[in-house]
Amino acid sequence: MKILKLLLQGEKDVTRVARHLGGTEANASAQIKILQEAGLLACRYEPGQHGLRKISRTKIKRITIDL
Repeated sequence: MKILKLLLQGEKDVTRVARHLGGTEANASAQIKILQEAGLLACRYEPGQHGLRKISRTKIKRITIDL
């Protein structure tokens, strides 16, 4: 949920997401992959300083949880 809320503000790379969460880039990347596979995020790659960087954005504006 924190990642989705952050990305609602605009596109972010994995490094920024990790900093916001206070965790590692590896963990942020794994969580982004799960959200992408669930169809909640769209990702693209851009050239970075040390190779490619993954840029993510939300594909949704609202989530409704029905219990």
